[in-house]
Amino acid sequence: MPGPCVWRKKLSANIASLHSLSPGHDLDAYIQTVNAMPVLTPEAERELAEKYYFENDLHAARELVLGHLRFVVHLARTYRGYGLSESDIIQEGNVGLMKAVKRFDPTKGFRLISFAVHWIKAEIHEFVLRNWRIVKIATTKEQRKLFFNLRNRKKTLSWLNVRETEAIAADLGVDPKVVTQMEGRLKSRDMAFDGYAAEDDDEIIAAPAQFLGDDSANPEQLSAADQWSEQSNEFLHEAIAELDDRTRDILESRWLNDDKETLQSLAARYSVSAERIRQLENNAMKKLKVGLEERSLTTAI
Repeated sequence: MPGPCVWRKKLSANIASLHSLSPGHDLDAYIQTVNAMPVLTPEAERELAEKYYFENDLHAARELVLGHLRFVVHLARTYRGYGLSESDIIQEGNVGLMKAVKRFDPTKGFRLISFAVHWIKAEIHEFVLRNWRIVKIATTKEQRKLFFNLRNRKKTLSWLNVRETEAIAADLGVDPKVVTQMEGRLKSRDMAFDGYAAEDDDEIIAAPAQFLGDDSANPEQLSAADQWSEQSNEFLHEAIAELDDRTRDILESRWLNDDKETLQSLAARYSVSAERIRQLENNAMKKLKVGLEERSLTTAI
């Protein structure tokens, strides 16, 4: 195995070609470049890790990252089945690798990649969960575990039966109801807000946009409603003013005041029966209705 100095010379020969590359620019060229990087020997890795850990040598940290980019590519390829850009997945994995290098403690006695796998997968998992669906599909710890394991454990494309559901739940340590729920989420798909064009291109398949129309905020309708409300209040006050004092007091006491009075209290005040108060109230309502209709017609004309 070559020593740290030899490894560093081989690395320098590949760094120049990596400067202008990123997974999103030319993925094939990027993969070829990182695979051509020499694998760090345990001695070289320990020397670089100690330099960064004890001396905060950023060049050593950079070399640690470059020496492990091939492992990120290898892990990223296991997430191809989610319909996301491989270059984006690799980029997220690289972020996890850099976080791992920052936190790596060479005094613990294990290799960097053993420590970095957790961080690389964590960043990729977060990226997949954020971008696989418009609506977030997995939020709890159980749902996240199922999201990345359920499809691999299903033996067929058909729905799980009760026995299969319970077996997967027991194997992963989750509730069977959560397994069923996640299976349904994985089988569903997002629908475009504006819908999809049918085969004849003239018909739009039903979409959320067709059910979410809201005319309540139409400025013209709001203005007309405000004018009508203001006009109706004006007509009502005019009609009430034409009533006699007793009838007007009965209406105000029964309907307009905050502390509304009963028929019995008004009957006691005017020394009549409660039935008579009710009759006066009904007659007043009819007069108000006729008065409002007449004023509305006059205004319309």
